[in-house]
Amino acid sequence: MSAKKAELDLGNTVRDDRLMDDLAGLYIPLITPFTSDGALAVAALERLAHRVLDDGATGLVALGTTAEAATLTEQERAEVLRICDRVCQDRGVPLIAGAGTNDTARTAATIAELARYPSVRAALVVVPYYTRPGEAGVRAHFTALAEASHVPVVIYNIPYRTGQALSWHTLAALAELPGIAGVKHAAGSVDQDTMAMLAARPAGFSVLAGDDLYISPLLALGADGGILASAHVCTAAFASLIRLWRQGAAAEARAVGHRLLPVSQALFAEPNPVVIKSALFERGEIPSPAVRLPLLPASPAAAAAAVGAASSMESGLRLSPAV
Repeated sequence: MSAKKAELDLGNTVRDDRLMDDLAGLYIPLITPFTSDGALAVAALERLAHRVLDDGATGLVALGTTAEAATLTEQERAEVLRICDRVCQDRGVPLIAGAGTNDTARTAATIAELARYPSVRAALVVVPYYTRPGEAGVRAHFTALAEASHVPVVIYNIPYRTGQALSWHTLAALAELPGIAGVKHAAGSVDQDTMAMLAARPAGFSVLAGDDLYISPLLALGADGGILASAHVCTAAFASLIRLWRQGAAAEARAVGHRLLPVSQALFAEPNPVVIKSALFERGEIPSPAVRLPLLPASPAAAAAAVGAASSMESGLRLSPAV
């Protein structure tokens, strides 16, 4: 065993058989609901998790950016994982857990802790932010994590948050590693690297759209699904969008995508997830729209626009039944 592997092995973790054979479909990166006094709203989180699954989500993502994970205490993070794991066990669906930091050893330790949650089927790991280690450093980071992790790693490529671009040349090399399951792709556009990735990715490497505004074109180009914060609202429509594109029903899928675009635009009019929380609060699904600093609550105008966009879409769109 290499010195680097030994450093990151953290208890000689052995890769188990909970690998995701087909990382596809709609995954909801759950918000963390708070009470009006800022405490974790446990019951609301559990209800929301069940509701999005009832409405057609394939699985859940816990402790992503949308969850305000950076503001949660260690105890709160464990509670969120416990709740999501229990819901996913009850429903027989996969759970993806956010585990990335800009410290490789700390990320490996966080992934190792996920072994206590049976429904966790993959770890979502962001490209190292702020440090900007260069593409060689990014490649070394994910190689070490893939070797040490007991579950597959999903790379979260979001350069406008990390400050670190990730070319298809680097991603292609990582895609060949057996411990890398796929990528949550949020490049902010459909650029040449996106096109190359969807044209040339190896078998078994999944592409999940992470830019809600680009979900329909990415699915049209062959993406396998999405991790979509907008799908807290209009969940059934987003699930239908993914199903229709994957079935090759282009005309119907395109119509659904066009109608969902204003919903995503409204929900992302202010920093994520403040408008989503306000919309869920207005719809009676969470006890308050509270967020934690440095985020500020959504403006009344943004919240109203989001609720209006969702209501307009839901009242005007007929969806084909799931097959």
